[in-house]
Amino acid sequence: MISKYELFSTFVSGMYHDIQRIERMEMAKYNLKGSYAQFLVTMSRYPEGITASQLCGICEKDKAAVSRTMAELEQAGLVQRRENGGAHYRVPLVLTESGRTAAEQVKRRAAIAVEQAGEGLEDSQRDSFYQIMEHIVQNLHTISKDGLKEKE
Repeated sequence: MISKYELFSTFVSGMYHDIQRIERMEMAKYNLKGSYAQFLVTMSRYPEGITASQLCGICEKDKAAVSRTMAELEQAGLVQRRENGGAHYRVPLVLTESGRTAAEQVKRRAAIAVEQAGEGLEDSQRDSFYQIMEHIVQNLHTISKDGLKEKE
């Protein structure tokens, strides 16, 4: 009999793997890595700019990964740094016009992928799924910080 842990971890790993594959396919159109999709979409919500530190927190990526990604996105002409005389890491990053266009296309394609992934589900089922996933993620964050509670 397959345990709940095996099912849960297999489902989550499979979803993550498939999401990465879809991101790679879509971002290949821009000669960029699939993982950059999340950064473009996130940055599109901050037209005034967002720091690399903020991106680390929102996207749950480490500083080195964000720095590498931003350097490549800058080189591709999709991101630029706003000058503020501060440290390089604290300078707000903004999408260029090309970056905004790419982000909008990525968001459009992501919306299609999410819609197709949930085919056959009622709206109420989708709502429940996202509520449940949010609850599980919050619990997992707590467990990963505080450790497992011992059963009484």
